Amino acid sequence: MSKSFFRQFQNEDWIATLMGLLLVVTVIVLPGLIPVFPKELNTVGAWLSILGLLVVALLVSALGVRLLGERLKGFLPAFVAIFVLSVLCMLLSGIPAIKRTGFESVFFSVALGLLIRNTVGLPAWLSPAVRSEYYIKIGLVLLGTSVLFGEILEAGFFGILQGIVVVFSVWYFTFWLARKMKVDEEMGVMLSSAVSICGVSAAIATCGAIKGDSKKLSFVVSIVLIVAIPMMYLMPYLAKLMGLSQEVAGAWLGGTIDTTGAVVAAGKFLGETAETYSVIIKSSQNVLLGVAAFIISIYWSVRGTSNTELKPTPRVLWDRFPKFVVGFMLASLIFSTCFDMGQAKALGSLAKGLREVMFSVAFVCIGLETDFRYIFKAENRRYIATFLIAQCFNIVVTLIVAWLLFGWLAV
Repeated sequence: MSKSFFRQFQNEDWIATLMGLLLVVTVIVLPGLIPVFPKELNTVGAWLSILGLLVVALLVSALGVRLLGERLKGFLPAFVAIFVLSVLCMLLSGIPAIKRTGFESVFFSVALGLLIRNTVGLPAWLSPAVRSEYYIKIGLVLLGTSVLFGEILEAGFFGILQGIVVVFSVWYFTFWLARKMKVDEEMGVMLSSAVSICGVSAAIATCGAIKGDSKKLSFVVSIVLIVAIPMMYLMPYLAKLMGLSQEVAGAWLGGTIDTTGAVVAAGKFLGETAETYSVIIKSSQNVLLGVAAFIISIYWSVRGTSNTELKPTPRVLWDRFPKFVVGFMLASLIFSTCFDMGQAKALGSLAKGLREVMFSVAFVCIGLETDFRYIFKAENRRYIATFLIAQCFNIVVTLIVAWLLFGWLAV
């Protein structure tokens, strides 16, 4: 094959996808090489696992950078430093008093990066490893291992139906609202996905699908995480006040709260049944992430080729299409069809640990890339207003759908 054939793969989009698939294959073929991501960092074994995850993530990330034709001399120490910062954020979020508030490590990762960037600035020696989109795309391919079609089918017809109805109705309303609020289309698409599908993961996937601005992604991630905290406490209280059954309340929580951790915590406030239903509904919506990313990718590719000089031919669409979506769908297909549910879950937990590492590093990088002056621009008031109005719409619509499906029709 000619050098020109291989040269088409020498870009960040392809390399990140290939590195993500390499990790997926490693998890399947050599699961013993992948350390388990620790829930707590209070034992020697947990720290050894973190060290092992650093080695795996560093080797794969460095291999990708080398394939891009770049030198590793500055990348290696910078990556290790950013990884250490992400571990500090994990430690911070694990403090009991902070853990009870519901703030997850992703919040502190972005915040710490922002603090460094907006006080001392981005150190020159750290910049070779500040590649948020690269790490995010690797993590998104790994995310496909957790989207199991069989698990979603077990949620039952009502769970799947609620996911479809809520995601499509809320997405369209938010996108329409963003246009009315004169929000730019790129931000409108990210906000729509974050509100309607699954919060942070959906925003990340959408940003990758449209090759969006990482500063805008940082803003969306921040507002999703901040709004999820009061919702985690307020919605169980409202469910009790309205006298909702645990089934309806769980379906309501799972369809509206935007982070999985906050969904689980909110469900626990109401009881075991509510917790189970909330997780099932959340999973039903999460599985639509791949479908949504695929549709958005096609839409954005066509939209980006609307000028007369560049016709939207299949070749042009493929060049613009984000390759991580292919990796995501391949990983999901393999884990859904080649393994039984138990085996897929076990291997998926290893892949999840690697995904958490890549996302943690990416979120620190997002903070390091973002200037506060952008976040506090006057135009962001429209973003906040759009998100809050759309979230209120989401709460009302999901309550109606949950009551109809798990209350009225289930009787």
